[in-house]
Amino acid sequence: MLKLHRVEPSAELWADRATYEDRLIFHTREWIRFVAECQRAEPLLAVVTDGGRPVGHFTGLLARRFGMRILGSPMAGWTTSYVGFNLRPGVSRRAALEALMPFAFGEVGAAHLEIRDRGLTENDLGGLGLRWDAAPTAVIDLNPTEDQLFGAMASACRRNIRKAAKSGVVIEDAGGDPAFADEFYDQLRDVFAKQNLVPTYSVDRVRSLIRHLAPAGNLLLLRARDADGRSIATAVLPWYHRTMYFWGGASYRPFQHLRPNEALIWHALQWAKERGVTEFDFVGGNAYKAKYGTTEVPVPWARRSRSPLVAHLRDAAKQGFALKQRTVARLTRQSVAIPG
Repeated sequence: MLKLHRVEPSAELWADRATYEDRLIFHTREWIRFVAECQRAEPLLAVVTDGGRPVGHFTGLLARRFGMRILGSPMAGWTTSYVGFNLRPGVSRRAALEALMPFAFGEVGAAHLEIRDRGLTENDLGGLGLRWDAAPTAVIDLNPTEDQLFGAMASACRRNIRKAAKSGVVIEDAGGDPAFADEFYDQLRDVFAKQNLVPTYSVDRVRSLIRHLAPAGNLLLLRARDADGRSIATAVLPWYHRTMYFWGGASYRPFQHLRPNEALIWHALQWAKERGVTEFDFVGGNAYKAKYGTTEVPVPWARRSRSPLVAHLRDAAKQGFALKQRTVARLTRQSVAIPG
C-alpha cells in the first residue's frame, strides 16, 4: 500500500526528484517558488513510499481561501499546467492518487484538493469521490526532422510562416531584457481587448516567472520585430528535461496580418529541437493549435472537497472571477472612451 509523507526541501531531495523520468518543469524548485510567490501559497512536498521504500514524490501548494486550507496540485488560475506525482516505473498512479486522499484531508487538513497530473487518466479517477473536467492539451512530437515537422502543419500555417519571413519579420531571443515583461503584457492586453476582456493576471506574474526561471536557463523569451524594427509579438516558453511549454503569447492586432505568431512558434520548435527537446506542449487544446500538426492528449483536472459547501464555494468563486473580468474590461473601455 502506498503512503505519502510530508518532507522538508533539501539538496538531497531535489537531487532525487531530478532523477525521475516523468519530471516536469512544474516540479522544479524554481517553478514552485514562482507559484508560491504569486499565489501567497506554501509549498508542500511529500515522498511516496511502498512498504517504507521511497517510490515517488508528490508536489503541491497550500493556500488559504475563504478561511480554509486549499491544496492545489495545481489550482485553476495558477497558470501552471500539471503538477501531481513523480513515480518510479511500474508504480500505479491510481494507487498514488488513492493514497493522496487521506494525506490531503487527514494529515494536511485541507478542505479542498485539486490535481492535474500529466500521467493520470479518467479511468484512474473513479471511486475516489472526485469530480473532474476533461482538460486536454495539444502537443507536437519533435523527434521527426524539421522538414517533416513543417510538412505536418496545415498548408495555411506554412504559408503564414513564409509570409512572415517575406514581410521582413525577424524573431529574436529577448534574453534577460528587463523590459520584456511589460512589452509582453502590453501586447497581451491588446489580445484580451479583442474579446472585450482583460488579462486574468497582472504583469507582476510575468516578472515573477522571469525572475525565478531565467537564472536557471529554463526560459525562452522570444520577440518578433517587423521590417521597421518594432516589437509586434512575443512568446514566453519555459522548458525543462524533454518538454517545452507555451506559457503565453501575445501580439498587437494592427500587425497580425504579418503573421508573427506562427513565425514565433516555428522558431521555438526549431530552437527546442536543436537542444534535444522532444516534445512541445501548447498547454491546452484550443482548436487553433491543430494547424501546427498537434496531437491531443487527455489530461483530466480532478477535484474533491471535504463538504458540498466547499465545492459550492469553489464553483461560485470561479464564476465570480469570470464576472469580475468582464466587468473590469467594460469599465476600462468606458474610462478610455471618456475624455480626461
